[in-house]
Formats: sequence, C-alpha cells, structure tokens
Amino acid sequence: MTQTKIAIIGGSGIYEIDGLENAEWVTVETPWGDPSDQILTGTLNGVGMAFLPRHGRGHVHSPTEVPYRANIDALKRLGVTDVISVSACGSFREHLAPGDFVIVDQFIDRTFAREKSFFGTGCVAHVSVAHPTCPRLSDACETAGKAAGITIHRGGTYLAMEGPQFSSLAESKMYREQWGCDVIGMTNMPEAKLAREAELCYASIAMVTDYDSWHPDHGEVDVSAIIATLTGNAEKGRALVKGLPDLLGAERAPCPHGCDRALEYAILTAPEKRDPALLAKLDAVAGRIL
Repeated sequence: MTQTKIAIIGGSGIYEIDGLENAEWVTVETPWGDPSDQILTGTLNGVGMAFLPRHGRGHVHSPTEVPYRANIDALKRLGVTDVISVSACGSFREHLAPGDFVIVDQFIDRTFAREKSFFGTGCVAHVSVAHPTCPRLSDACETAGKAAGITIHRGGTYLAMEGPQFSSLAESKMYREQWGCDVIGMTNMPEAKLAREAELCYASIAMVTDYDSWHPDHGEVDVSAIIATLTGNAEKGRALVKGLPDLLGAERAPCPHGCDRALEYAILTAPEKRDPALLAKLDAVAGRIL
C-alpha cells in the first residue's frame, strides 16, 4: 500500500481548497520548465492534497501556454497518486445546462500548438488512451458531487480546442451534430495524455458555463455571463473536492484499471539506444519503469 495524495488542477474559477490543513505554497523545479505556479500542499481529513492553479494565480497563462508537461511532472515529484482536473466548459447538449457538472470519460483532441508527450527521439513510448480517465477516480467524483447537491452527469466526450478564441458557429455545429461531442474546452489536452504517461490516475470534472455558439436561444459565447456562472460553479467545485479524501482513503491500493502501470510495456527504444539526457528528464514520470 502507498499513501494517497490527491492533486486538484484548478481551472477558471477554482483557486483554492477549503479547509486545507498545514497549507503551504511550495516551489517545484522540473526539467520541463516551471509549472503554472507554486503548488499548494497540505492535508484534508488526513489525506495528502496538492492544488495547482492551471492558469497561475491571477490567470496569467493562456490555454496554449499552460506548461502542461511541467505541471504533471511537478505533481509526480510531489508524490501525487490521483489527479482531478476541474475546468470550465461549454455545452453541446440542452440537458447539460450552465451550472451543471459533467464527469468526462472521452476526449477528441483538436489542439495543435502544444507539446503532447514526455517521450521522443532517444526514448520512444506509446501508451494507450483508449479510456483516458480512471473509472475509480470518476466514481469518487460522482459520489462527492451528488453528496454536495450538484447536478452532475456521468460520461461525456470533451472536444479539446486550441483557443484562445471560442468556436465559430460552423465549428460548434460540427462538433455537436457530426462529431457527437458533449462539451468543449481548451485545457484537458494534452493534460490527460501526460497524466497517463506519468502513470497517474486522472479524472475530469467539466463545469458547464455556457452553450457554446450552437444554441439558437443563447447565441454567441458571452464572457460576462461565463464569469457569473463560474462564481457559482467554483463554490460547488470546492464542495465536491472536500468530499474526496473520505471516499478515496489515506491508503492507496494499485489502480484496478492499470493507470499506475501504463508504461509497463510502452517503451520501445532498446536500452542501449536510449538518450541519457532524455532519461534524466524522465526520472520522475517514468522512474518506476526506467
């Protein structure tokens, strides 16, 4: 058994964890550069917690410029076992209304200007993201959300767009009608892929703020309306997070879905051909297997 340590990567509107004991902002250095910000660490109901503001305090990083690799590496270095992404999103479905939460289980990645892997020339690896989120962790998020009185929907496909602009009407209709997506956001990719490479369980909570631009009665996305909804969502999100330590427990058994063993057969480069410089950078995310 290992000790559970839960990381919350907070998106727009989520900037703290209520009730965190022995709270301390710590600086973590990584070979992939600086994370988005310092990381808030502490305990909640006897379980280790870490909080990373994805955009940095004061919202200084655009979705494209978030240092995703450094963020995941830093969490791994801190001993995190479970990562929960909390982020704002637009909805493609009438029943997924502003203020509702969606526990995402699939992604379509349409980002194109981001580094998406820790691996590359000198150490090639291929992990499966057929099921990119952890059902065990998603179960806990669903239970905690319902206990907090949140309208929460289990399952959905998240379209990850590059941004920072919102969708055109044509794009919004295509993603909704032809591609069958349920929500749209700018930050869960490559975050989910990198978490899998780092052998971390990952769950995604998408907080609906708007109907994107497809909805005939709502028109284009309005930032002022999004901010108003974010305020209410942030309070709900913090309530959900408070319920997670009791559900996940202080002791951590191996993931029944294999998230923590994702690299078991993923590295293809022969040992004698591996680049020592790249291996040194992979000491945290792939140290178990290397």
